[in-house]
Amino acid sequence: MPRMKIDDVDLKILATLQDHGRMTNVDLAEKVGITAPPCLRRVRGLEETGHIRGYHAELDPERLGFGITVIAMISLKSQTDVDLKAFEEMTHNWPLVRECYLLNGDVDFLLKIVARDLGEYQRFLTNHLTSAPGVGSIKTALMIRASKSAPGVPVELLSAMPEKAADEPTGEA
Repeated sequence: MPRMKIDDVDLKILATLQDHGRMTNVDLAEKVGITAPPCLRRVRGLEETGHIRGYHAELDPERLGFGITVIAMISLKSQTDVDLKAFEEMTHNWPLVRECYLLNGDVDFLLKIVARDLGEYQRFLTNHLTSAPGVGSIKTALMIRASKSAPGVPVELLSAMPEKAADEPTGEA
């Protein structure tokens, strides 16, 4: 993937698109203080370098009939790379699983599961999750409400960074 030095204008573009991904290039350019042609070039560069991975609409699950959200913490019987990858691949085939995170610690995976109702979730739990090969234990929590849901990263905390800091992890904790 090509590398790109990120400056303050790029950070403004990233922050603006993260909050308002559907705006036109002309509106984006005006918001960040540059003209439309260089803005479009910068956006395309940010896409090509992988800084922008995609554009998505934020949907309201309840308005679409998905009234249940469950967080599931999964521990596998084995943590070999093959078993971890096999479980990850399995989650790709489960539409109710919207997010899957491989973790370090007592729990191997954290899943965000949405369902229309408790019955649909229970059927998924029984027919898929608990019967999945290699699953050792499952702990679940029914989400009552989302107090905060901020997608992406806190771009506002960044300023123009050296190329390495913008593109690579530092390894520092």
